[in-house]
Amino acid sequence: MRRLALAAAVLAASAVPVRAQSCTGVVTQDACQKAGDLWAYMMPQLVTSLVGGSHTLGMGTTLGGFPHFAIALRANAVRGDLPDVSNLTVSLAGRQASNIATQEQFVGLPGIDFALGVFKGFPVGVTRVGGVDLLGSLTYIPEIEGDGTTIRPTDGSTKIGLGARVGLLEQSLIVPGISFSYLVRNLPTLDLSADANNATFAIRDFSVKTKSWRLAAQKNFLLFQLGAGFGQDTYETGADITGTVTGGGSFNVPASQDLTRTTMYGNLGFNLFLAKLVAEIGQVSGGEVTTFNNFANEADKSRLYGTVGLRVSF
Repeated sequence: MRRLALAAAVLAASAVPVRAQSCTGVVTQDACQKAGDLWAYMMPQLVTSLVGGSHTLGMGTTLGGFPHFAIALRANAVRGDLPDVSNLTVSLAGRQASNIATQEQFVGLPGIDFALGVFKGFPVGVTRVGGVDLLGSLTYIPEIEGDGTTIRPTDGSTKIGLGARVGLLEQSLIVPGISFSYLVRNLPTLDLSADANNATFAIRDFSVKTKSWRLAAQKNFLLFQLGAGFGQDTYETGADITGTVTGGGSFNVPASQDLTRTTMYGNLGFNLFLAKLVAEIGQVSGGEVTTFNNFANEADKSRLYGTVGLRVSF
């Protein structure tokens, strides 16, 4: 249960490694290193559960100008591996590499996407080019306490991301829609803490910004729609990692990391009366995350993710 609460808390973060030279105290060095490695291991998969695939669920075309809009309620999930810290013991005689057990588990996060048509574009034959949509997203992270884990947003529980989509081809009866989009998300600043056998770990002022671009395509049919996309995500993070070792003192080190990963996905939507039910599946890969401790799977391994949700557009 502790691992689940911990995962839910940091869903929007990226890797925050601690370099060996930052952990200088002999007694606290191992706790400091393990704290950095644990968060570095979790963050790439947790950020993927935030950003997912398409910027607006299942959409690869522009809306056709004002006042057209779309709003989608979605749930993202990543096929991840959660570290088991319940039996982790830190050394008091300098850092020592440990084999940290993990358990395969899906890590998920709900979210809201919205898009507003701004410019319908220029007519070219049976389609249009150069259409523009304003994009946005809403992220919510609540305060969580229990099972030795505390998660507390320090600047509010919600953040709004903003971006834009440009139509390369607007979807028509015979032409698929193709678009390029860019989205920036700032997540709530968090304070997080968790307990191991003989140490307490915490992350203070944990801030995250994600930047992503997508090249997407979409084609509607009578009862369903097909879509696909390719893109890249960049995670920028900063935090203060702190901790206390029982009988051994405490540590406090700053940490930050930028990580870039590539993503590709496909989606299938079903036309309902007033909405579309959309399912999406994709894979994220790339970037490099190095840890001193050993995990069953590498921190930067490729991950499968999926999304389901409802989208309403007019």
